[in-house]
Amino acid sequence: MHSSRLGFLGCVVLCALVAACTHHAPLSRSNSEPPLAPGEHQRVLNGVRLYYRIAGKDSDERAPVLFLHGGPGYNSYSFARLMGTRLEKGRRMVYLDQRGCGRSERPWDGRYSLEVLVEDVEALRQELGVERWVLMGHSFGATLALEYAARHPQHVAGMVYVSGFSDASSSFATWKRELERLHPGRVEAAASTGDTSDYTRVMRALRGLDAQSFFHQLQFRDAMYLQMQEAVDTESGLRNTGELSRALFSQELLGYRFTAFDRITAPVLVVGGRYDNSIGLESIQALAKALPRATFLEYEQSGHFPYLEEADRFERDVSQFLSTLP
Repeated sequence: MHSSRLGFLGCVVLCALVAACTHHAPLSRSNSEPPLAPGEHQRVLNGVRLYYRIAGKDSDERAPVLFLHGGPGYNSYSFARLMGTRLEKGRRMVYLDQRGCGRSERPWDGRYSLEVLVEDVEALRQELGVERWVLMGHSFGATLALEYAARHPQHVAGMVYVSGFSDASSSFATWKRELERLHPGRVEAAASTGDTSDYTRVMRALRGLDAQSFFHQLQFRDAMYLQMQEAVDTESGLRNTGELSRALFSQELLGYRFTAFDRITAPVLVVGGRYDNSIGLESIQALAKALPRATFLEYEQSGHFPYLEEADRFERDVSQFLSTLP
């Protein structure tokens, strides 16, 4: 995608163009504070200083909700600002900036992988003293939620999976289809002998085009929502370093396909926007069908950001789902 505002896509193409993360004064949690005390916190977990913020209604009877942002390399500020304040009325929310993202530290040793990110999430769970929690992930954050839930099912009370990336080949086929629709003949003209990857074909065909504009078209049904997202990103003062996305796409994500469906034992609410051509609605529907306890909701007026484009419905649907969980 990428400038810092965008979910999964453009980091593949434009992550090298973004500036370094804004640094903030370190925060820490006092040893006398309860683990789920509201406010901003920074703790060294799994070898890196991670930023997280806790807000919302506290309840000893209901599991807190951990929000996992997309990118890779974005931050939690945008969702917290646009939707989190609504959900906080009924649930304790935890907003994590993943390593190298937002207000969290860039690891000195460059350790970035899905396995390490899952370890970070588990380290945070242990730090907070939470036995079970609800995972809510958007875009790449939904991918991370899947991976965590497959490895630690005993600690997951439920999951909200929003516009997630679970099958690279399916998503890249959607990119190719949309590029052919918007620029007829360009993919064919850019193809070379022995070139079989939709991803490679799209990347080659995008040369000479405004790639960022193309990915905006895949994500947003209406430019108004892009402008709203940009305004929140400007307000946050945060940027995407590109480090996390470069590492993951060089190691794992170009060929990624989630298959551990039977490991996801908790109920899952799967949300997909009809106009989300950055992921492809077919991919999201297929995941929902494969998961043992999933409910799928199609948002007919949304692209990649249902919580922005159909905010009232999203708040209602997610709140109702959360009310069914312990």
